[in-house]
Amino acid sequence: MGLVTNHLREIRQAKGITQVQMAADLNITRQTIIAVEKGKYNPSLELALKLIAYLNVDIHALFELED
Repeated sequence: MGLVTNHLREIRQAKGITQVQMAADLNITRQTIIAVEKGKYNPSLELALKLIAYLNVDIHALFELED
C-alpha cells in the first residue's frame, strides 16, 4: 500500500483561506486542519469529500497516493 499525501495547505493558501475560516465553515476544529496539513491525520471519507467540495478541486489535486 502507498502513502496518502495531500496538498491542503498549498490549495488553501492559494485560495486565501485561513485555517480558522476553513474550520468554521466546515464545522471542524483548527487542530484537525493542522493535523491533516501536516500529514499526521488522514481525514475520513466524509471530511475528504467536504474538503474537495469546499475547495472546489478534483480529488487528485488534493490527495495523492504515493507508491
